[in-house]
Amino acid sequence: MSEEKQGFWGRLVSGLSKTRDHIVDGMDAIFYGASHIDDDFYEELEELMITGDLGVRATDEILEKLKEQVRENHIREPIDCKDFLIHNIKEQMDVGETAYAFEHEKSIVMLIGVNGVGKTTTVGKLAGKLKAQGKKVVIGACDTFRAAAKDQLAEWAHRADADLIGGNDGADPGAVLFDAIQASKARGADVLLCDTAGRLHNKKNLMAELQKMDKIIAAEWPQAHRENLIVLDATTGQNALQQAREFGQICELTGIILTKMDGTAKGGIAVAIQSELKVPVKYIGVGESIDDMQKFDADTFVDALFQKNQES
Repeated sequence: MSEEKQGFWGRLVSGLSKTRDHIVDGMDAIFYGASHIDDDFYEELEELMITGDLGVRATDEILEKLKEQVRENHIREPIDCKDFLIHNIKEQMDVGETAYAFEHEKSIVMLIGVNGVGKTTTVGKLAGKLKAQGKKVVIGACDTFRAAAKDQLAEWAHRADADLIGGNDGADPGAVLFDAIQASKARGADVLLCDTAGRLHNKKNLMAELQKMDKIIAAEWPQAHRENLIVLDATTGQNALQQAREFGQICELTGIILTKMDGTAKGGIAVAIQSELKVPVKYIGVGESIDDMQKFDADTFVDALFQKNQES
């Protein structure tokens, strides 16, 4: 395992400690405490998983598969179910290689989400990661309503050695996007990352704004690969799922970035969101530095949750 990945693994294991205390310790109590596998055993697991923010749909699918495996493998002892359950959770969360196709094509990546979830910081971290892969990156400062957003992005753009295209405070986000697309094409950029305004309380305005931006992209760079990544704060649990649902009504979501996974007891929301919305979690963040955001990997995440050692 690379030093960067190892460092992230350690932070992930540490960051998921509260979630582990809630979910994994509770599961162990059920596995070791139950004398045999019956309806009560499954009901206890179901209650624990739902209260652990894994979500109703994911919990149902995981447990239905577990029941099948118990029957097929003639399992008698509750503890013998554990590895099957862990495997089923991983399967539920697998995103597949195609989730990162935008890295290999000329792409426009829109970062959306409410204020306060770490959206602007995430744009900067993503720019740094793409730059480290040798990509030419342009950042469009399309959040023209939050006064500090452009200054924050300018700092990240400087760190990532990415070009920043912005407008004055209160400028038309569509005009900034138009300029950013022209700059991206002129400078041969591989990826255009766009920070967007984080308002959700007035959905009508937000919908109109995002629809306008869609039209601009369709007119100015129709061949670009499109990504709409929603940034969600993992500490908000079910509220994050609700935000994703609401944004999903406004535009087509292609992926999820979960921030603040460190120190939350609601880490199970990563399972719920993916299962409920059928939208993959593509990145998770466990801290402030650029290396604290990594591509989501189901095996790594679930192993860190259950603290199973990774060899490499």
